Amino acid sequence: MPSRIPTRATLALAAAAALTLLPTAAQAHVRVVPESTTAGGWTVLTFRVPTESDTASTTSVTVDLPLGTPLAHVATKQVPGWTATVVEADLPEPVDLHGTTLTRAPAHVTWTADPGSEIAPGEFQEFALQVGPLPDAGTALVLPAHQSYSDGTVVDWDDAPVAGGEEPESPAPAFTTTADEEGAPDVAPVAATTSEAHPAAEPDDLGRVLGAAGLGLGIVALVVALVAARRRGSAA
Repeated sequence: MPSRIPTRATLALAAAAALTLLPTAAQAHVRVVPESTTAGGWTVLTFRVPTESDTASTTSVTVDLPLGTPLAHVATKQVPGWTATVVEADLPEPVDLHGTTLTRAPAHVTWTADPGSEIAPGEFQEFALQVGPLPDAGTALVLPAHQSYSDGTVVDWDDAPVAGGEEPESPAPAFTTTADEEGAPDVAPVAATTSEAHPAAEPDDLGRVLGAAGLGLGIVALVVALVAARRRGSAA
C-alpha cells in the first residue's frame, strides 16, 4: 500500500517551499518619494536614507538638484539633530519656468548630523524638501545623492535609471513629472523610487513578488493533486 502523506504536513512543506522562492526585500538604497508629481505644482520630496554599513554610521547626505530643469523654490524640514544647508548656483543659461525667468536656482542640499545623531547601522532617517513648481510633464528629475559615513567612506547614488531595464548598481533617486488628471504625458513616467516602509512596492519588486507567489501557488496545487491521487489509490 502506498504511503500517505498527511495533508497538513504536505501543505506546510509546500508553503515553506513557496516562501523560499519569494525575493528578499529590495536593497536599502537612498530613495525619494514625491508627494505629488504634477507638472507646475508644488510637492514634498521625502528622501529615505538607510545605513547599509555594518560598522559605520551615516554622518551626512548631499542631494544634487537639477540645473537644466531647475526648481525655483526649495525649503527644508527640520530634522532633530541634523543641520540642512541649501546652496544655490548660476544656471548655464536662463530658464523660463512657468512664466518666471530663472538665472540662479538651488543646486545642492546637504544634511549634516550633530554628534550623537548619526544614522547607526541598521537604522534609517528621512529628510524632506518642499519644492516647486515642478517642470513640464514627462520631465525626468534625477537627484543624485552622496552618503558619507563615519569611517570616511562616501557612497554615490548617482546612476541614472534605465527605461525598461534592471535597476543599476547605485541608482540615483529619481521620478518623472506627470500631467494633471485632464491630460497625460507623452512619455511614460519613471516610477518614483520607494522603499520597504511604504506600502507601494516598486514595479520590478512587485512583479517578482507576484511571479514567485504564483509559482508558490502552483507548487501547492501540485502537492494537493498528488495527495488526492494517493488517497484514491489507497481507497482502491
